[in-house]
Amino acid sequence: MDPYEVILYPLMTESASLMVEKENKLVFIVNMKATKIDVKRAVEELYSVKVEKVNIVITPDGRKKAFVKLSPEFKATDVAIKLGII
Repeated sequence: MDPYEVILYPLMTESASLMVEKENKLVFIVNMKATKIDVKRAVEELYSVKVEKVNIVITPDGRKKAFVKLSPEFKATDVAIKLGII
């Protein structure tokens, strides 16, 4: 899948901002057909970071949410600032 088709948009809620600061994680709404591998590849390609782990959940309103943990050498706050969500 094309990286721009995988990642629909970043999500910034109060709990997501705490994850950025404390757990070095970013939260994205992703395509329903995207797998963990697709999400990892898309984030690494689009934001020039190294992804350590991806967790995916489907929300009650039918959207797919991806929690992306970055490697320790990259800061989620830096990526969030580039995206304009912090």
